[in-house]
Amino acid sequence: MPLAPIHPHLIRELRTEIASAISDFKSYDVPGVCKRLGLADGDSEEAFRSKFKYASSRLAAVPADDLLGVAKLLLQEVSSYRLSELVAKIQELGRPALTEVTRRRLLSVFRSRRLATEMEDVELIQRAWPVAEIPSPFGSTGGILEDIYQHTVRNYDWDNDELLIQLGFLTCSQAQLFRFMEEVTAPVVQTSEAQATLVSELNGHLQHDGFRLAMTGKVSGSPIYKIQQAVLGSPADQGISAALQAFDPGEVHSRWIAAVERRIDDPRGAITLARTLLEDVCKWILAEANVDCQEKDDLPVLYRKLAKVLRLAPDDHTEQTFRQLLGSCQQIVELLGSLRSKLGDAHSPGPKRAKASPRHAELAVNLSGTMATFLVDTWKARKDEASKASESAEVTDAQ
Repeated sequence: MPLAPIHPHLIRELRTEIASAISDFKSYDVPGVCKRLGLADGDSEEAFRSKFKYASSRLAAVPADDLLGVAKLLLQEVSSYRLSELVAKIQELGRPALTEVTRRRLLSVFRSRRLATEMEDVELIQRAWPVAEIPSPFGSTGGILEDIYQHTVRNYDWDNDELLIQLGFLTCSQAQLFRFMEEVTAPVVQTSEAQATLVSELNGHLQHDGFRLAMTGKVSGSPIYKIQQAVLGSPADQGISAALQAFDPGEVHSRWIAAVERRIDDPRGAITLARTLLEDVCKWILAEANVDCQEKDDLPVLYRKLAKVLRLAPDDHTEQTFRQLLGSCQQIVELLGSLRSKLGDAHSPGPKRAKASPRHAELAVNLSGTMATFLVDTWKARKDEASKASESAEVTDAQ
């Protein structure tokens, strides 16, 4: 992806940071470093007078479009948090980004909990941030790590908000912020329960900007999460996502997102999740309606129970068109269960079994999402009807 136009102030800052990083070399090494970076030659005497001026004068002749390449070459030789952050921010220009609103909402997730449940918070911070390279905002000789110990260990006068803000949570590159969120949700950092809760809460905010923590693998049976762009491509995907997010941002919405993400690369898994999504919705609504269901109840049984609660059974209507439509809905639910058995990954495929393709997964997931949204919206309508009826009855009694 081509870079967006770089603002002049970032160009000036980039020149300054490159020159500053070069200045950390010994004077007699500076000419050689500049030469390796493709900058003009010079003598060591000039470098001995001022390493910074030596580098700056040569960087001034480098076109703005070439500066980023120079910075990347230099970062192969040095470790500079300020320079690497600036490079990352420039590379992120014009690409999907988290808004300040989302960053502040993500920050609030850590306000009333420990950052880590399986290790000390300081150990997590050292895993997630290059604290040895981050200078102290107060001038401490030990850098920001010294400040962290002073204000979170020796004296507990920094809460999590202050700690993360001092580290740059609100201003750092998106790459660094994502690195922190991947580390803070790692199984070595959190208990299984804390990890699941934290991922769900973070995703509740990330999804508004088109990102999410997606499970990319497991270690010792525990999930590993990485930040990925959401794959809700069509308006229909986004509408279903919004409805299920409002209904249940944890299990139900996460199941939908997982099913969508697997449509292309794992169609069998997507088909299985399509059925599970409907099972989730049926069980959630039945629980809210105080209707018992058994663990052994499969999807058709759950749907028939729910249809009675929502008055969706064909026999509940006299209009032939509605009877046919609702009968078709019931058939769709039953067929999704059958499709999962035939093409999903719940059973061994065997050598002669039909192979699921992305188009099969697309059909199953989209049908499941549409039905799930219909059920959720119908449940909301039934609750609204009951509420209005109750209010009307109270008014009548008062009269």
